Amino acid sequence: MRNLSVMFIIVITLCIALGCKQKASPPNVLFIAIDDLRPELGCYGNPIAQTPTLDNLATEGVIFQNHFVQVPTCGASRYSLLTGMRPSKPGHLLNKAIEVEISDKPENALPETFIHHLKRNGYYTVGIGKISHSADGLVYGYHENPSNKRELPHSWNELVFDSGKWGTGWNSFFGYSNGQNRQGLKKIVKPYEAGDVDDEGYVDGLTTNLTIAKLRELKERKEPFFLGVGFFKPHLPFNAPKRYWDLYKRDEIPLSPNASIPENINTKSLHDSGEFNQYKLTDEIASLSKPVSDDYAKKIKHAYLAGVSYIDAQVGKVLNELRSLGLDKNTIVVVWGDHGWHLGDQRVWGKHTLFDNALKSVLIIKTPRNSLNKKSINGIIETVDIYPSILELCEVELPYRTDGESFVDLLKDTNSKTHNVAYSYFKNGISLRTDRYRLTQYFRAAEPTLELYDHENDPNETKNIAHSKPELVKELMPLMTLGDTGLYQRN
Repeated sequence: MRNLSVMFIIVITLCIALGCKQKASPPNVLFIAIDDLRPELGCYGNPIAQTPTLDNLATEGVIFQNHFVQVPTCGASRYSLLTGMRPSKPGHLLNKAIEVEISDKPENALPETFIHHLKRNGYYTVGIGKISHSADGLVYGYHENPSNKRELPHSWNELVFDSGKWGTGWNSFFGYSNGQNRQGLKKIVKPYEAGDVDDEGYVDGLTTNLTIAKLRELKERKEPFFLGVGFFKPHLPFNAPKRYWDLYKRDEIPLSPNASIPENINTKSLHDSGEFNQYKLTDEIASLSKPVSDDYAKKIKHAYLAGVSYIDAQVGKVLNELRSLGLDKNTIVVVWGDHGWHLGDQRVWGKHTLFDNALKSVLIIKTPRNSLNKKSINGIIETVDIYPSILELCEVELPYRTDGESFVDLLKDTNSKTHNVAYSYFKNGISLRTDRYRLTQYFRAAEPTLELYDHENDPNETKNIAHSKPELVKELMPLMTLGDTGLYQRN
């Protein structure tokens, strides 16, 4: 017995001397998706944006200055996020991509999403709001009652939502402060509202409350969790409580620095802002033929910024609760915007183009490992990189080879050269972005079919120089070939 005691003491002493440690618990993941959020934040250089929560998160964590989405529309961008794959057929460019490709599929050896794979590896997964395309994760139309069919049938242990006075997820998504909604009013509504309500007067406030309650429940569970929270604003309609509008003085809001149609392009590369113009009580109709007035442009930017500040406050409440529960010490926090938005840029009000304004979006990550935080990363990152990166941070093996590459190397060394190009797809075109150039090739009859923008000399993409720089186009085309997934029929 004495010999066993001596051996035990020796083992313990050796462990202490050699730095033996108990294996750390797997990190939790709090993934926050924010709809239509372009980098209109203080931490991305906007001098008037009132976004203290996200600015602080960027200071404490990692801000990716050049993150680009695969597709500039909600459902398709989220399909690439969840699968780690670039679009390879026309259906992958649609908002119904997840519904068509995932919703009706039986569970098989390959996971339907990275969330599903985390669930298979011991994570308890909870979805609140818009993580896939549907407002509440269920498959049904804007004018229909909710079904019991999940967009992601195998990814969630729990899928919860509070639609409040609006009754359904989609009604709340397009909701106004009086409990009505866009579709119920047959689109005879304004595209903005400064509601005389508190934060719970719009559904994102209810999502915040539900998230806080769920965090308290998750703290008591033994397994690690993945909590996905999808906020709706600043998606149209640009509705937010009046107190967030009051954060801004409209006369101080700048107009777009590139409100004209770029030189040397075909307008088929743009669009007539149909999503915006469907709000029939809009003050002015936006079009490519002439810009809206400066007053109206400022009003809409004001509305958008109010929505951004409203969501910043909701994220702040969630992160405060995470800290108060002590969960922040072992939780990866990811804030992701599903694409950008033209705020009058190139005379467009909306997404759905292959310009930087529609493709560049927010990506901020904070990890429990302090050595990986407090960085600003300028390397080119694309949405498909998020899948392998989260799995690596969670120390979960990739189930298959994704189109994306983990960017954890950049968290360790911001000078890593492994990330240097992003690919995006829409409007029968492929676009690649390097640290200096955007090259877009359209497979259409309308000329020109090539557009090249030099971000060093023309950061606002005001002039297509492809015709005057044929050697540069030739130099970049092999990179374009690498991003060709066989998506398009060639003319």
